[in-house]
Amino acid sequence: MTTEATTQPEPEITCATCRANCCRLEVMLITDTGVPDHFIALDKWGSQTMARLADGWCAALDRTTFKCTIYDNRPWVCREFAMGDYECIAERTAVQVMA
Repeated sequence: MTTEATTQPEPEITCATCRANCCRLEVMLITDTGVPDHFIALDKWGSQTMARLADGWCAALDRTTFKCTIYDNRPWVCREFAMGDYECIAERTAVQVMA
């Protein structure tokens, strides 16, 4: 019998210390949250995704503050991606390994 270890949020992950690593992930738009059209791109299969800049960052990310410029209208998946949860920590770890 195996048990899954529960990962607790790292205490140092806060809005002030977030490096917005999740803003480099591809984001599929599967619900209408009011994302402005100029932030929407089509992938090679014709599905809507968040537009990304040439360096891979989400086009809606303010590069100075690393905060979302469309926070109230952000996609569903962005709303579900919680700071400090398993996916967040995994993405932060992956970025650190690549650096």
